[in-house]
Amino acid sequence: MTPSETVAGQDWPTLAAGLDEHGHALTGPLLTPAACRALTALYDDPDRFRTTVDMARHRFGSGEYRYFTHDLPGVVAELRAAFYPRLLPIARDWAERLGRPAPWPDELDEWIARCHAAGQARSAQILLRYGPGDWNALHRDVFGEMLFPLQVVVMLDEPGVDFTGGEFLMVEQRPRAQSRGSAATLPQGHGLVFTTRDRPVASSRGWSNGPMKHGVSTVRSGSRHTLGLVFHDAA
Repeated sequence: MTPSETVAGQDWPTLAAGLDEHGHALTGPLLTPAACRALTALYDDPDRFRTTVDMARHRFGSGEYRYFTHDLPGVVAELRAAFYPRLLPIARDWAERLGRPAPWPDELDEWIARCHAAGQARSAQILLRYGPGDWNALHRDVFGEMLFPLQVVVMLDEPGVDFTGGEFLMVEQRPRAQSRGSAATLPQGHGLVFTTRDRPVASSRGWSNGPMKHGVSTVRSGSRHTLGLVFHDAA
């Protein structure tokens, strides 16, 4: 099946319910192992990327990631285009509950054009590589005022075979309470949909925002690659 077909075939009601309850939800298979390996191999082709970020240098953790140019590999462009209309109703529902504007049009290309008009014109699609001892600090992928509230990470290596450790982490800040953390292990070729910034949380006064950050635990051995799909561009 094509990436568009695998995205369409996901259990979207269950994914939406998981996002509502936890702020993240694990998909079924999106890419074959061969497609994962092909994407991983692109990491060593510098012409594919606009910049490389050394996380230790910027105190983001340890490891490295690269931002693709706008000339995205076909599978990356197809996945991103397929996810957007599926995530859009969830984004609009969350905005309504939180009393926020929902500026996202029906078409991804139109939304990206609005990002560019607002000065956010750099590609934000990411390929990440972690080796032994690498980790990613808790953070949010907010690159400007133009923000889509959901994003996707796709695991390209096989946990327990290609690497150990490296769990995906999320921490939710709860009002007047201690923060709550969770960890997820993504099978190869599967994705995790998660909130970019926060999610609606029911309270005695209606809906409030539950701020969340994400990161990656320390990789203990091997090599861990992931693809990050972000639905807004960077300033």
